[in-house]
Amino acid sequence: MIIKYLIEKEFKQLWRNPFILFIIIALPVLVMLVFPWATTMEIKNVNVAVVDNDRSDLSRLLTEKIASTEYFDITGVFMRSEEAMQEIEYGDADIILEIPYGFEEDILSDANSSLLIEANAVNGTKASLGSSYLEMIIVSFAEQAGVSRGALSVSAPGGIAVDSYYWFNPAMDYKIPMIPALIMLVVALITGFLPAMNIVGEKEAGTIEQINVTPVPKITFIVGKLIPYWIIGVVVLSVGMVVAWLLYGLRPEGSVLLLFGLSFVFIFGISGLGLIISNYSSTMQQAMFMIFFIIIVFILMCGIFTPISSMPEWARIISMFDPFTYFAEIMRMIYLKGSTLRDILPNVYPLIAFFVVITGWAILSYRKRG
Repeated sequence: MIIKYLIEKEFKQLWRNPFILFIIIALPVLVMLVFPWATTMEIKNVNVAVVDNDRSDLSRLLTEKIASTEYFDITGVFMRSEEAMQEIEYGDADIILEIPYGFEEDILSDANSSLLIEANAVNGTKASLGSSYLEMIIVSFAEQAGVSRGALSVSAPGGIAVDSYYWFNPAMDYKIPMIPALIMLVVALITGFLPAMNIVGEKEAGTIEQINVTPVPKITFIVGKLIPYWIIGVVVLSVGMVVAWLLYGLRPEGSVLLLFGLSFVFIFGISGLGLIISNYSSTMQQAMFMIFFIIIVFILMCGIFTPISSMPEWARIISMFDPFTYFAEIMRMIYLKGSTLRDILPNVYPLIAFFVVITGWAILSYRKRG
């Protein structure tokens, strides 16, 4: 019965702060509304400066084809490379496309022809993807012009045709794999930050001493702290899933019960981490900075925005101890692939280990003085 009153006390404290209630509902909605569109993985409106040394009909057609796409804006057609380079230096252009003299003649006579693409690589992603998009447009233009061999060759040797099919995301929409990860991030932020402010807040207010003089066991006290945030996490998860369904038509392909069951484990672990920080902190400001630092490291190392396989060796080792790594993969596998428990077991075991270690640490780190 003691734990019942502890849980009741936690909820009463939450109800006294309307801002927390607003965050619980509003944050998932705002994140799902804004982030999938703002954190776009597509590159658009790349500024291209064209150096047209040929001044032919085909070179003008190529320039018009590039300008007609939503990915590129032509900043100007120049006679000299130096003029186009100034566009790069002034920040008015991202890529230079140089068309050589005799381009049309080479195309019509089936001779080799080479185009030069120079990209400003200060923004490496923009330069790489922008150059790739531009190459695809040039290849498409070469197909229309009937080029079969040479620098603009598009024919596969032996007449082999390759058809590609993209599983689990046929439209190649970057938002689809991002949405399950964003739901996880919102749940982690709320269930991590709120517990981190809890015990240290009672320390500053002086109310923790009233608990310390009672015969409440440490384990009962910590579990009584964790259960309300577990319930809050479930609410946040449910709101995020409903918003994802209403806005993007995205629903879990796999078992919803399995998704919620593993979410309980993750939420308990993250909430326990928040309580550990709260136990060791002396002020709310200290606790806030600590949980912010840890959450940011978890986000950066979990592979949501950068594939773990692309990280250096030391970063891949850190990601092995990151609970976000495993739960993000679980969310995507259940949401997009419809994976079963057997499929995701390699990610479930580390998540359970994280829950056991963190919960035990949270109980042991609470220093009850009676």
